Amino acid sequence: MANRTVKDAKSVRGTNPQFLIEKIIRSRIYECKYWKEECFALSAELIVDKAMELRFLGGVYGGNVKPSPFLCLTLKMLQIQPEKDIIVEFIKNEEFKYVRALGALYMRLVGTSIECYKYLEPLLNDGRKLRNQTRDGKFVMIHMDEYIDGLLHEERMFDIILPRIQKRHVLEEANELDPRISALDDDADDNVESSGEEDEPPPEHNPKPRREERKRTPVRTKEQDRGKDRDRKYRDRERDREREKPRSDRERDRDRDKYRDRSRSRERRHRSPPERRERTPDRRDRNRDRNKEERSKRRDYDRHDYDRDRHDREERRRDRDRDR
Repeated sequence: MANRTVKDAKSVRGTNPQFLIEKIIRSRIYECKYWKEECFALSAELIVDKAMELRFLGGVYGGNVKPSPFLCLTLKMLQIQPEKDIIVEFIKNEEFKYVRALGALYMRLVGTSIECYKYLEPLLNDGRKLRNQTRDGKFVMIHMDEYIDGLLHEERMFDIILPRIQKRHVLEEANELDPRISALDDDADDNVESSGEEDEPPPEHNPKPRREERKRTPVRTKEQDRGKDRDRKYRDRERDREREKPRSDRERDRDRDKYRDRSRSRERRHRSPPERRERTPDRRDRNRDRNKEERSKRRDYDRHDYDRDRHDREERRRDRDRDR
């Protein structure tokens, strides 16, 4: 008896108002503790006090599909079917935002298309925050205008299939609704008017003098490019030649270069400052001849080492052939 709709209730869209919520969810609501303790024997006057105690929105949550207090009060309003004036006062209530949200949901379920647009669209200017309980029991933050926009355009809210309503442009073409004026359009018009009233031009912005630009590098000539390519080819050729040498030859060349660097540094260290400063052409010639002699000696020494290494390799090869 406690779950029946009142006798003088009017049918909504050709059916019992409670049937707007699916049977499975209705049975869950009838079995929950909040419905049995808080919603028992509620009237249209007493349901306002329960709506003021709401602290979040939500449908069903948890693994065993528990209904939220917001959904229980929605079903209770469908059961007792309060008068339209009470629902309008719910929607116009600015002090308790969850009372307004409850009235908006009830109006969306039982109201006509014109009533839904008439009473719900002004709430799009309300930007207050609301706590919404998700299906897994967690809470997320939404805004009132998002909630109202979902009621007008979504097909399902809080596990309730919302009744279909006509599109707004259809009602406007039939002259049943006036064109909607958005608050954003009013703000844009105010900004245009305020900009038109300002007659003084904005002050000119004097840019700071720029720093001196970086000096550009001189353009390279073709001869410089050719010389650079020639040096690059020479370096690549020397690098390939070094790679082709055996390991022993590379080590010997490395040792020879170290020895040469040491001898040069020793000569610079023992050379007196006047000798460094005064170099005659004869002295330069003598040094050139001495360098030639040293290079020839080194070349002979390298050739002798190479011949000896080759001779050793041939002997080892002969020994291997003899063992076979």
